[in-house]
Amino acid sequence: MQRAMFVGAIACGKTTLLQRLKDQTIHYDKTQSVEFYQNIVDTPGEYIEHRRMYTNLATTAMDVDMVVMIQSATDRRLIFPEAFSTMFGRPVVGVVSKIDVASSDEISWATQQLKRAGAKQILLVSALTGEHTEDLRVLLDK
Repeated sequence: MQRAMFVGAIACGKTTLLQRLKDQTIHYDKTQSVEFYQNIVDTPGEYIEHRRMYTNLATTAMDVDMVVMIQSATDRRLIFPEAFSTMFGRPVVGVVSKIDVASSDEISWATQQLKRAGAKQILLVSALTGEHTEDLRVLLDK
């Protein structure tokens, strides 16, 4: 089983996705600090939104097998800088979240952002409805 670190902006769906993958009740739960759940490390959105906290991400990534960058399809902010994934030295997977409430144009834009940040594999999911979350579960279970 791979140990993964979820990285993404505030309210991009990191914790909701974790709840879906762990078959927990879906409810809003603001992550205030790094939280550990079996094989998933959930990081606060502030870690990516404030560059001075990038070292926290790099340090936390030292204990994982994979980094999962999550970009909400409904958030048009540039969250991940170009080549962001190079700071980890680990495989990086991109996840476009909130596809259930996004247009195809928004999903395409989010996908491009993750590619520019260095994600080689990108999954499109809805943590709320569960759409395509099984694909991520399979990837994490390898």
